[in-house]
Amino acid sequence: MKSFIKIFLLCLLPAFSIAQIDRTWGYVTAKQADSLKRSVLTEKNDTIKMAAYRSLGFYYQEAIPDSGLYFHEKHLALAKKLNMKLWLADAYSQTGFTLTFTRNLTKAYEYHTEAMKLAGDEKSEADNWRPWTFSNSKNSHEARIAILGMNYQMMGNLWGALGDREKQKAYYLEGAKLGESINNGKVVFLSYNNLLGTFPSDSAILVTNKALKFAEASNFPRISGALLRLAINYADKKMWDSAFVFAQKAITNAKANNNLNGLVGHYKEVSLLFARQNNKDSCLYYAKKVLETAEVTGVPRHFVEAYRSLSNANQLNNKTDSAFKYEQLAHKLFDSLNNIRLANITKYQNFAFNEQLRLKKMDEEKTAYANNLKMMGLLAVLGGILVVAFILYHNNRQKQKANAVLESTLANLKSTQSQLVQSEKMASLGELTAGIAHEIQNPLNFVNNFSEVSAELTKELVDEVDKGNTDEVKAIAKDLKSNLEKINHHGKRAADIVKGMLQHSRSSTGQKEPTDINALCDEYLRLAYHGLRAKDKSFNATMKTDFDESIGNINIIPQDIGRVVLNLINNAFYAASLPSKGGFPESDKIHEPTIWVSTKKVGDKVLISIRDNGPGIPSSIKEKIFQPFFTTKPTGQGTGLGLSLSYDIVKAHGGELKVETKEREGSTFIIKLPVV
Repeated sequence: MKSFIKIFLLCLLPAFSIAQIDRTWGYVTAKQADSLKRSVLTEKNDTIKMAAYRSLGFYYQEAIPDSGLYFHEKHLALAKKLNMKLWLADAYSQTGFTLTFTRNLTKAYEYHTEAMKLAGDEKSEADNWRPWTFSNSKNSHEARIAILGMNYQMMGNLWGALGDREKQKAYYLEGAKLGESINNGKVVFLSYNNLLGTFPSDSAILVTNKALKFAEASNFPRISGALLRLAINYADKKMWDSAFVFAQKAITNAKANNNLNGLVGHYKEVSLLFARQNNKDSCLYYAKKVLETAEVTGVPRHFVEAYRSLSNANQLNNKTDSAFKYEQLAHKLFDSLNNIRLANITKYQNFAFNEQLRLKKMDEEKTAYANNLKMMGLLAVLGGILVVAFILYHNNRQKQKANAVLESTLANLKSTQSQLVQSEKMASLGELTAGIAHEIQNPLNFVNNFSEVSAELTKELVDEVDKGNTDEVKAIAKDLKSNLEKINHHGKRAADIVKGMLQHSRSSTGQKEPTDINALCDEYLRLAYHGLRAKDKSFNATMKTDFDESIGNINIIPQDIGRVVLNLINNAFYAASLPSKGGFPESDKIHEPTIWVSTKKVGDKVLISIRDNGPGIPSSIKEKIFQPFFTTKPTGQGTGLGLSLSYDIVKAHGGELKVETKEREGSTFIIKLPVV
């Protein structure tokens, strides 16, 4: 009987764990995380699994972002399947937040935008399952506002990563405002806590105290980060007693809430505070606490922080040997983590290669299907000819009716011919398949060639290792790394071609909605600029805007038109940055890359103009730029599908996309859309 009761209680454990997590602000301990990972393998209820995946995403998203992203994507997939609007808004928001940690900023922006749309719709309040999950809300209305407020502060994080401090601050303030509207201390606290980095020490102390009052009023427990920030601010003002009081409070709070990730950082910062006072013993003591906590979490990057803290503390204590030893350990572990990341990249390359083979097989099957259609068309023609021959033979016996029957037959024949021509047009889609195969063949050849060379280098590497020739081993390893980078580059090139082709052939199923076209253009202009800056710090350009404020909202599919605007702006940045042969006819003037984005209402149309001061488009290729696969960019930098896809999207909106260009003076792309 006792055994039966134990088994029964173990079966109920997953449900109890999830209920407990929901009532404690969604945070979990390491033990609870392990329990949840086991329970989702056998759990049949999708809503319970969705809640478990959300909590697991919370647990991993900052410490191990790749794992956090995995669980939040599971969370997102189930929310879509169940069509639960509040959970879907939250899933997009949390996944976007985790994508920011992995530096996939463009996709993070798209997910946060989708979350903003869902959470901004009052109809989402019909979803009333477990509203307390979202920042301990009392009902679905508060849950929706809480999700919206949290998404605003996460968007602030994103704009901070993109370097736009004004937008970062504006989004944090809006998040705090929404939290205050429903008296939700967590939303207000996190918004203000993130806002602190934009204030000087005196103002930061005032804002921190305000944030802590909101957290205390709502019993939000995880406030150690704000307490530590107060300690650092007091230290900056040389108020050391207050600094160490709040530092100890931060550590106590992190321990009480089992916030081991935060505790690692807190011990490290406290060690640095003592280093600033030249307190050698305390500096070393807290550096050792970093290592102790890292041994509990088992997170590799925590060990890197621990080793570096110990190196710094031993250096302060004039123990240079120990300092050097810990610095070596930190460096070795850091390199090891990078090697693991490279191994994951190689694993992804192998997956991508196999995926290309699968797609190639699908293309071959499509080609075979098109050939079958042609054969059926040929048989239909032969059948039609036999019918015509029979009719002519029959009408020879009735001459008076022959003309009428002949005219009818000719009309039928023309109709059949038109149908066959249409069938031939449909079958000609196979030519695009051949085009893809041709475009993919070059990168695949590179992948095959470099793979064969790498295999030979591996054999040479083994031989040189056996000989103990370390210089030659290093040289071969360097060649292998170079080959892997080239394989990665050409594999991504092939994937981009296929992805672009799929987008080009896929019809949009989105719904039109009233959209502020000025705001959309401004958002994508900044997103494109900061995205390019994130890839290349040396990139710079002047941006000028002229928006017609009288336009208001127009009915479009914002994601599709946004994609068109983003593509045209990226092209403009590329053209404007080309060598100085364009932009100015006088050779003594310095070329400054510049683009202009403007909107204007003309009658019942809205014009969006994107202009650059690049070299312009030669008249010999102007008529070809909207054709699929046509590009003037160097090999590997463009698929030639961007303008073609943009043209199709604008046409589907009942609009028009055209270009005005003059060599050596730049180009202007004009999108013309109906207002209604």
